[in-house]
Amino acid sequence: MSTSPTQIQLIQPDDWHLHIRDGEVMKDVLVDTARQFARAIIMPNLKPPVTTVDLANAYRSRIEASLTSSGITGFTPLMTLYLTDNTSADEVRKAKVGGIAAFKLYPAGATTNSDAGVSDIKRCYAALEAMQAVGMPLLVHGEVTSAEIDIFDREAVFIDQVLEPLRQDFPELKIVFEHITTKQAAHYVRDAQTGGKNSLAATITPQHLLMNRNAIFAGGIRPHNYCLPVLKREEHRVALLEAATSGSPRFFLGTDSAPHAKGAKEAACGCAGCYSAFNALGLYAEAFESVGKLDQLEGFASVFGPDFYSLPRNTQTISLVKQAQSIPAELPLGDATIVPLRAGETIAWSLA
Repeated sequence: MSTSPTQIQLIQPDDWHLHIRDGEVMKDVLVDTARQFARAIIMPNLKPPVTTVDLANAYRSRIEASLTSSGITGFTPLMTLYLTDNTSADEVRKAKVGGIAAFKLYPAGATTNSDAGVSDIKRCYAALEAMQAVGMPLLVHGEVTSAEIDIFDREAVFIDQVLEPLRQDFPELKIVFEHITTKQAAHYVRDAQTGGKNSLAATITPQHLLMNRNAIFAGGIRPHNYCLPVLKREEHRVALLEAATSGSPRFFLGTDSAPHAKGAKEAACGCAGCYSAFNALGLYAEAFESVGKLDQLEGFASVFGPDFYSLPRNTQTISLVKQAQSIPAELPLGDATIVPLRAGETIAWSLA
């Protein structure tokens, strides 16, 4: 990585947590990601969810057709499967042979399109045993869903009730604790004891590095800053920023960019998700610069993710320049529009 006060050159990054939806909506949002990233882990929470290798291959074909029709080259989608109570060990082994990158654990009802998710992790133990055996990573949405647990506490409770027992039962299972939002999660991943093949890592989003929960309520309800897991207190944002900029290979980039039409966000029951793909790298650069750690951005964005997934690092480079960029108020999304994160504002870093 080379830096100056006005320019950063990075190995081209990858996005290790991305939602692109399907159909015409996908075509509009793919372009934003492919401008910045060489690869992305594609989330499987479509309707119906992507639960089998055959469904993943069909989804990959639609993605590739969309890339071709948009004239996009040099971008690789990394496919995942949606873990359910009924996922079989045979499907796991088939996924490994078929080039599937990971399985995704959604606790049932935890977030968008998660109704088909796991109701009890014990029901997945045969599949998890197979994943451990073949070296297939498990990506976890780390929140419990019990109504009696406060929404701001659900990640911390998940660590105690689900993640730690899971790691005890499957000590060689590779796990990514996705879009972490709390000091407890950052410290748990930082301090985790691993042995043998066991690996534990975490992705962090730009919104959780840049905003605390006040951003949802500044001057009124701000639905475009609402995501799940929800933004937390300032002490948690500070802990995440410390983790992301620490140089630890356990933390890497995952935007969790989640496209929802403007009308679905600005509704009586608005959808959860921030659309950060339009300007993701500029947002991350802003976060790292805020604590004087731009020199740590390349590891977080470009190195630690591929190393965890045992994939080659990208060979091409990309540059950011210290040049103000105005974020549009809205962008096209199929036959509707979408409001990107920081819409109507100016950010300091832009793609060269």
